Amino acid sequence: MAIDKELLEILACPKCKGGLRLNDKGDGLICDACRLMYPIKEDIPVMLIDEAVKI
Repeated sequence: MAIDKELLEILACPKCKGGLRLNDKGDGLICDACRLMYPIKEDIPVMLIDEAVKI
């Protein structure tokens, strides 16, 4: 199940408050400004800076 487009529009990066986009595989949300990917686990975005992966 993909992330709802309405949810994606209101989600923001917890670090810089910038916009996020879905990665190509659909398993993470990417903040281009911070160069971080927030993983999506069991269809729930994990929006914790400590859990983000540097890209």
